[in-house]
Amino acid sequence: MMRWKKIGKIFDPTWFELPNNCKEFAQSPQVLLIDDFIRVYFSTREKDITGKYLSHIAYADFNKRFEVIGVSSNPVIKLGKLGCYDEHGIFPLNVFKSNEKLFAYIGGWNRRVSVSVDGSIGVALSEDNGLTFSRLGDGPIVTSSTNEPFLIGDPFVKYFNDRFHMWYIFGTAWKTFSAETPPDRIYKIGHAISIDGISWQKDEEGRQIVSDSLGGDESQALPTVILIDNVYHMLFCYRQSFDFRNTRERGYRIGYAYSNDLRNWIRDDETAGIDVTEGDWDSEMLCYPHFFSLDSEVYLMYNGNEFGRFGFGLAKLEK
Repeated sequence: MMRWKKIGKIFDPTWFELPNNCKEFAQSPQVLLIDDFIRVYFSTREKDITGKYLSHIAYADFNKRFEVIGVSSNPVIKLGKLGCYDEHGIFPLNVFKSNEKLFAYIGGWNRRVSVSVDGSIGVALSEDNGLTFSRLGDGPIVTSSTNEPFLIGDPFVKYFNDRFHMWYIFGTAWKTFSAETPPDRIYKIGHAISIDGISWQKDEEGRQIVSDSLGGDESQALPTVILIDNVYHMLFCYRQSFDFRNTRERGYRIGYAYSNDLRNWIRDDETAGIDVTEGDWDSEMLCYPHFFSLDSEVYLMYNGNEFGRFGFGLAKLEK
């Protein structure tokens, strides 16, 4: 079983002036190690002229004691062009360094009419050590297809066994659970591989790689994977797909699965080793986990209540 020591909340966006007039939310923290400091990219929000949210990417820099030493003063990456998959937001931006190239995998989303949102995954590169990123093109690199018809997002990329591996989510249904509420989305975790990090092949289109524990209406999000002792460990968040925003018991929790071959995963949520803490910033939900290693230690960044509205926290894996 994993055993996590919670260090606490380490970043709150309301403490700082962020680009794009963003005031709240620091969602889906994603780590890039740079020399002697840690850069954490996150998705934050502004309101447009209609009062609706736009999701932008910002970052915070930390020293190795996880103290904030700076935040981004300029936009990290522009939102997509009119009509593009990422016109209204990016959530998350997963950053991955390979052979001196710094890739950013874009979880882009755009508004729809009959349902609230759709999404795809794109890619960008940085020429200034992660201060800014520029897209390789305006369209996505992983998107909807015959058996994954909508809601492609939440990319997480690692390099194992001479291949790039991407874990992502795909939608399986939009479902009306109540006549008084709009349709809610249901999504599962999938897998794709690549030789160059740009052209991707889905492992098996429409194959859900992590089983459900809450039934078919469970939604799974933000997979993150790490190799420890020759076993691949995955953390992700999961919830009920209806009435999850205001009912604590139906909100996000951290799930766990493991694999020996990167294809077949065995779910065992009891092994996740982390749960809500009564009376604290993460008393109602845990969501959007991100594994990373630093100086031979394994850490976890994650969001708590209100989907990361007031920041993200840190936990350390006990040996």
